[in-house]
Amino acid sequence: MTASVLPPLRTTHAADFGRVAVLMGGASAEREVSLDSGRNVLAALQSRGVDVAAVDGVPNLLRELQDRQFDRVFNILHGGDGENGVLQGVLQALRVPFTGSGVLGSALTMDKVRTKQVWIAAGLPTPRFERLPKGADLRAAAEALGYPVFVKPSCEGSSVGVFRVLAPADLAPAIEFAAGYDGELLMEQMVQGDELTVGILGDVALPSIRIVPAGEWYDYHAKYIADDTQYLCPGMSGSDEDAIRALSLQAFLAAGCSGWGRVDVMRDNARGLQLIEVNTAPGMTSHSLVPKAAAVLGCDYAELCWRVLEQTL
Repeated sequence: MTASVLPPLRTTHAADFGRVAVLMGGASAEREVSLDSGRNVLAALQSRGVDVAAVDGVPNLLRELQDRQFDRVFNILHGGDGENGVLQGVLQALRVPFTGSGVLGSALTMDKVRTKQVWIAAGLPTPRFERLPKGADLRAAAEALGYPVFVKPSCEGSSVGVFRVLAPADLAPAIEFAAGYDGELLMEQMVQGDELTVGILGDVALPSIRIVPAGEWYDYHAKYIADDTQYLCPGMSGSDEDAIRALSLQAFLAAGCSGWGRVDVMRDNARGLQLIEVNTAPGMTSHSLVPKAAAVLGCDYAELCWRVLEQTL
């Protein structure tokens, strides 16, 4: 049976954290989501007496750290250098504690293709896929996989640049996007079934959430704008809930991750649970999922931020 309680807090003294930088914003495609998350985290930690300040982007943080302005960093910088191992490497070199995964887990899971390769090597279930380097033939890849498929950048998040392709006639927008995109793309077999996600906090897998968008799929609008998306938590029951939480924690650790994060999973009608991707700096907006799952275990938003931060002690 998967644990349904969180361990006791490690500290009750805000002063133990020293001065904390909440790193947000940056220059990635997820900048606006990161700013929203960061403002919420900042307010939550302030409400519990933590000495915090907002910092926008890695260059500004490095300038502040040169003067030793901060004792630790709460990283809520989504995408780009916030999640690809660059920030983590710099902070490790400077010996500044930070939230979330280290260099390996961050860099690996920022790359969806390489994450799936690790999961396959570990015997974990994930949909079949094709790696699409610059100039790849998307039509040939789709024919090899079989429709329907998703096409997405290998190293972006928040459903940025994701195309749902049901038939050959739907492929044109993805081809146009690929022509102007410099990075690698991933084409993945579409899973027919429930969309779920599992938050990870330390060594605890939080209750799963089943996502039921009002539209046909969970796109950027459904994630961050719409108010009619349903979030059912826990998303499964009994042994099924135990299984998805155990698989998510296994996938998180197999990818070298630590601290906290979120694992996205689909339940295929024929093949069962299928791992999709890992997010090492999950959203903390009013629509975000990790806070919803933590609340089911009696952990409110401010306590969740505190628990994430105390992992740096």
